[in-house]
Amino acid sequence: MTSQDSQDTAAPVGAEDQKLITLARSTRARNAVPEGAAVRDGTGRTYVAGTVALDSLRLSALRTAVAMAVASGADSLEAAAVVTAADGVADDDLAAVRDLGGAGTPVLVAGPDATVRARLGA
Repeated sequence: MTSQDSQDTAAPVGAEDQKLITLARSTRARNAVPEGAAVRDGTGRTYVAGTVALDSLRLSALRTAVAMAVASGADSLEAAAVVTAADGVADDDLAAVRDLGGAGTPVLVAGPDATVRARLGA
């Protein structure tokens, strides 16, 4: 898991970021996967994904959402959200966000109940 510093989780979540959490949470529940993630690109388009766990391919929900954004032509990210029961986000996941969104792209980490547990900067 990552050693990135969390920002204040008590700060209110804006409507657009709450939408990311809601989409990630519903994908996680609907697909019965360990994680759901959503990212918003620089034009406001949203990409949603769950954990991929095939014998030949394993991707976290966040890396899958970033890959979907790239495959759809996105050239930047504004924000990302992950809903997970795990304690944090892997460094590789943050690196994927950073590769597309740049350093400091906000990543919200929420529990299965949608409560934000951490605000990370990629």
